[in-house]
Amino acid sequence: MTAQNNFRIGVLGSGKGSNFAALADACQAGTVPAEIVVVISDVENSGILERARERGLPARFVPPGKFRTKLDEIAEPAYVAALQAAGVDLVALAGFMRILKGDFLKAFPQRVVNIHPALLPSFPGLEAWKQALDYGVKVTGATVHFVDQGVDTGPIIAQQTVPVLAGDTPATLHARIQAAERILYPRAVAALARGEIKVEGRTARGPDDL
Repeated sequence: MTAQNNFRIGVLGSGKGSNFAALADACQAGTVPAEIVVVISDVENSGILERARERGLPARFVPPGKFRTKLDEIAEPAYVAALQAAGVDLVALAGFMRILKGDFLKAFPQRVVNIHPALLPSFPGLEAWKQALDYGVKVTGATVHFVDQGVDTGPIIAQQTVPVLAGDTPATLHARIQAAERILYPRAVAALARGEIKVEGRTARGPDDL
């Protein structure tokens, strides 16, 4: 993956779009040397599509098909085609609540990234902040990683720690993790856009200050 002046990002999301908004605003400000060229959601009335339209960005609902946790055999090629038509260099997941596998990942090899609300490999899967709180750890955080065939198992690009405070509830801890995510994700995507991240086997290497 090489740096480009016109590095093009496609974003997939299902929810409110707070991480997308942070990424889009960083692109607009020039701190991420890239442009978001399409935003796609599997939820027709999702907040992420509304936020994209507010920013004048192409926003599309693409039906996900009959499965609850993944794209079906009709939806998957539709998503791939939409992203390829937009000429994306990177697919950034921003709260996209479906597992991507098979042909989708083959279409964008080492070009799909996600942000997860924990310090992977600890606490993969859903409600990672609640997992951390229930387990009793003193520190958790956020992780940007490449997406592979597993669940939150791809090479780690960057991490940010977040302390677990006395009296934390799942909601308060999640809010602080989300604040960290909105800083970490644009920083990691900027490094990808500049061509500073390399994958060696199972390890992603980049600038030490990420």
